[in-house]
Amino acid sequence: MEMERRGYLQAGGFIPEVVLEHPEMVQGLHKEFIHAGTDVVEAFTYYGHREKLRAIGREDDLEKLNRTALKIAREVANETGTLMAGGLCCTTVYEEDNLETHDKVRSMFKEQVEWAAEEGADYIIAETIHSYGEAKLALEAIQQHGKGIPAVVTLSCLIPDETMDGVPIAEACRKLEEAGAAVVGLNCGRGPSTMIPALREIRKACNGPIAALPVTYRTKEDCRTWHSLKDPDTGKDVYPRNLACVMSSRDDIRECAEEAKAIGVNYIGLCCGNSPFYFRELAEVYAPTCLIPDETADGVPIAEACRKLEEAGADVVGLYCGRGPSTMLPALREIRKACNVCN
Repeated sequence: MEMERRGYLQAGGFIPEVVLEHPEMVQGLHKEFIHAGTDVVEAFTYYGHREKLRAIGREDDLEKLNRTALKIAREVANETGTLMAGGLCCTTVYEEDNLETHDKVRSMFKEQVEWAAEEGADYIIAETIHSYGEAKLALEAIQQHGKGIPAVVTLSCLIPDETMDGVPIAEACRKLEEAGAAVVGLNCGRGPSTMIPALREIRKACNGPIAALPVTYRTKEDCRTWHSLKDPDTGKDVYPRNLACVMSSRDDIRECAEEAKAIGVNYIGLCCGNSPFYFRELAEVYAPTCLIPDETADGVPIAEACRKLEEAGADVVGLYCGRGPSTMLPALREIRKACNVCN
């Protein structure tokens, strides 16, 4: 969605052609989110699977697009000391009662998993999966072709709290966890206020880490998903082109992060509508468990760097930007111990 807002994707289609046409933009956006606090770089392959590229006449670019996205993500992760994840998503062809579609889905997942493993992914995310059956196929593909790479599987919960093939969401997550997923949970579909209740049930059902990545839109009980939201002035549907009027506030996102943390959500992020300023809210709430070291980009501990600059003659040393109040204060305490001048 952020790429669409910047004019590099088409609303509705969201096919990541930008990976091939403007790779520098993809690299830059990865770095913006790292600066905002993320510790994972996910390759920009959402809707970059065979079916979507075939639909726009670019199936021949399938492997090139995926490998390019993975290489960009790996390069940024290496540069910044973060993790790199490969990605799978709903195929749009899965049908519960049509076994031919199951074979097609397996093949689509297999090739993307193999490319992710070959390009050095630390783990693979299967996201925005609407059916338990398709989620199970994604998990199996990662287990069979991912060379031991861990799997994160997140379902998209729509109006009822169940998958499209009728499995209660909490039960589906429990089954995926039992089948070997390292992390299970929810992404997309719902905004902060309507995802939280389902997360509580998932937390009760699962023993391991659970994930929450809501969309950044003001869903509510009578409009649980972002697809069903209306313009508050006109009453017209806003998905997918006119979502600006129902965007979450920063406080909405921070409150969601605080609730998720209290519930016991271990893996936090945002889905459609995300932007670095939103992600900063998550990072500040989850900062004690985020991989954000108290050191400079060239590996010098912050307090030591400030002390050295003071000894070299700086009248004032300290910190600027990068962190919010709650995450800057601990580092400032260490700087105060190390330095004699103003900071």
